[in-house]
Amino acid sequence: MKKRYLFGMGLLLLFGIQAQAQQNEVIEKIIQEARENSQLKEIAHELMDGIGPRLVGSPQMQDAHDWAVEKYQSWGIEARNEQWGEWRGWDRGITHIDMMEPWVKSLSGTQLAWSPASPEGGASGEVIILPDLQDSAAFQAWLPNVKGKYVMISAPQLTGRPDYNWEEWATEESFEKMKAERSIFERAWQARIQKTGLGRRELPQALEDAGALGVLTSYWSRGFGANKIFSAYTKKVPTVDLSLEDYGMLYRLADSGKKPMIHLNAQSKETGVQPTFNTIAEIKGTEKPDEYVLLSAHFDSWDGGTGATDNGTGTIMMMEVMRILKEVYPNPKRTILVGHWGSEEQGLNGSRAFVEDHPEMMGKIQALFNQDNGTGRVANISGQGFIHSYDYLGRWMSKVPREITRDINTTFPGNPGGGGSDYASFVAAGVPAFSLSSLSWSYFNYTWHTNLDTYDKIVFDDVQNNVILAAIMVYMASEEPEMVSRERRIPVGRDGNPTSWPTQRSPTRKGGMD
Repeated sequence: MKKRYLFGMGLLLLFGIQAQAQQNEVIEKIIQEARENSQLKEIAHELMDGIGPRLVGSPQMQDAHDWAVEKYQSWGIEARNEQWGEWRGWDRGITHIDMMEPWVKSLSGTQLAWSPASPEGGASGEVIILPDLQDSAAFQAWLPNVKGKYVMISAPQLTGRPDYNWEEWATEESFEKMKAERSIFERAWQARIQKTGLGRRELPQALEDAGALGVLTSYWSRGFGANKIFSAYTKKVPTVDLSLEDYGMLYRLADSGKKPMIHLNAQSKETGVQPTFNTIAEIKGTEKPDEYVLLSAHFDSWDGGTGATDNGTGTIMMMEVMRILKEVYPNPKRTILVGHWGSEEQGLNGSRAFVEDHPEMMGKIQALFNQDNGTGRVANISGQGFIHSYDYLGRWMSKVPREITRDINTTFPGNPGGGGSDYASFVAAGVPAFSLSSLSWSYFNYTWHTNLDTYDKIVFDDVQNNVILAAIMVYMASEEPEMVSRERRIPVGRDGNPTSWPTQRSPTRKGGMD
């Protein structure tokens, strides 16, 4: 009896050693493939340079979905586009802006997303400033003055230098003086808008209804050359965002009575109602095919730049992880899925739709790993309120090279995220879903939703580290003997009192039509 017991223990030990050796071999292959045969630059070039920005409802968004399916299939990975809704279709065309008086200069700017077009060939007109009027009645009396003119509705910047530049070079007194003057001016401009009696959405529509040729804005992102490009509120005439420098020049000319004239030719096109999709790719599990490990990244972007760090880097990272796993781990224990979600920028719509459309899957997801916020290496991981997340995430991360994990800050169990990116859609459904939050690299100033979010801002060494991290975590989650615990902690508010778990929300399935 004793001999049989010892023999059995010996077999268990042998099997354990063999399993450990096999595990280490797969991990080494993941690292080797990521470092020696990286496809990140090729994928990024094809997506950001070849296809471009991916505004929901645009032709480029559809091109991107089709490209991703074809790319996955070229790697031997099953992929499909899964429709979840419809969106207003819009195709960005040229934006040519020239100052014609008091001298000639081509200006830097672009029409906002979903902006109406100029008349064919463009239109010339004087540039005027929204005046500081007494009240809404005075505004209504002034409105006829906008006919045939372009109206500036954004506050000009008192300085084109970011605060960090002032901190480096200015005297403390000069810096404090500038900030005080800026604060006073910004409050005064907000009051100017409020005295029209209209909100920021309604004001542009009132101007176009009164016959304005177009609306001029400037949304500076507090960094040299960076402006944020969001959506237009006009329905009939173009809305154009100008660079800080050119907007300020036009403002000063108009303010001093020089009556600047511009010629604006913004040629966009409405394309009707368009279907919207998520791109889903999968490597089928062999032992537990109806259990899942998910990779997650939103596919859409704003279109001032080419959506490189928001969220091109998350996209190429997840594609590269899938490519590597298919190469070195082609027969996973559980099914490995990746979701490239549509319309995250308008409210997590693609991922919310997937959660709502696949309720049968939610209880079978082992873990989800989402990456969104820029090009930097992963720096923070929260347990999202799952009480035992430290146990399994800690074990999985222990297999990742120390030079990748040594600077990652972890918070366990943490609180569940209610928004911000697509992992929150799954957390609300009780799925252990985790955000791989990365270093900033001046993300919010220079690339988040700006004209500068382009291929050249990608830090490929950092993205490659993130690929290795995610690939190993997915491998370990797939190999985990049992499903991990979903026990949750009721989140605590800032006042220290218990709150509630985030509520699952439905997506907007027909967007941009109003």
